[in-house]
Amino acid sequence: MDERRTLRWIRISIVVLMIGLVVSGVTAFPLRLELGFASNLLHDSPAAIWFPDAVGWVDRVADALTDVDARYPFIAYGTDWLAFAHLVIAVVFIGPLVDPVRNIWVIQFGVIACIGIVPLALIAGSVRGIPLGWQLIDISFGVIGAIPAVIAWRLTRRLERMRAQEVVVA
Repeated sequence: MDERRTLRWIRISIVVLMIGLVVSGVTAFPLRLELGFASNLLHDSPAAIWFPDAVGWVDRVADALTDVDARYPFIAYGTDWLAFAHLVIAVVFIGPLVDPVRNIWVIQFGVIACIGIVPLALIAGSVRGIPLGWQLIDISFGVIGAIPAVIAWRLTRRLERMRAQEVVVA
């Protein structure tokens, strides 16, 4: 694989990761509306029969968010900050998008953050009473995010070696 093609695949991988972060961030703002919609959608589908516990959990969370929003709307400020953090982290990946070799540490940070989702989901999820199935869904975000991050990391290392060989040859 030549240098231009390697750089293109690095950038594609980073853009995929950035899009995931932006979508995760933007969708954290309207949680109450999203969960109400999801609850209605699940009840109108075969999921209510196939996965009654999952549908019950979505209903419980939707009800809790409605109750909290009505009584304590300032609590949602915490998820606003969560959303903002996702957007800020996406912006940080502009550095490796421009120069992946120089900013490989950002890609490595992304991989570490994705790996860190696993113990966080398992520990905090257990402490907070989150069902294991939901914890596994949360873990899947880390696994899915790690795929383009690891690809970008490996390709960036390859690009670094290619550039080092060019310097030796020249």
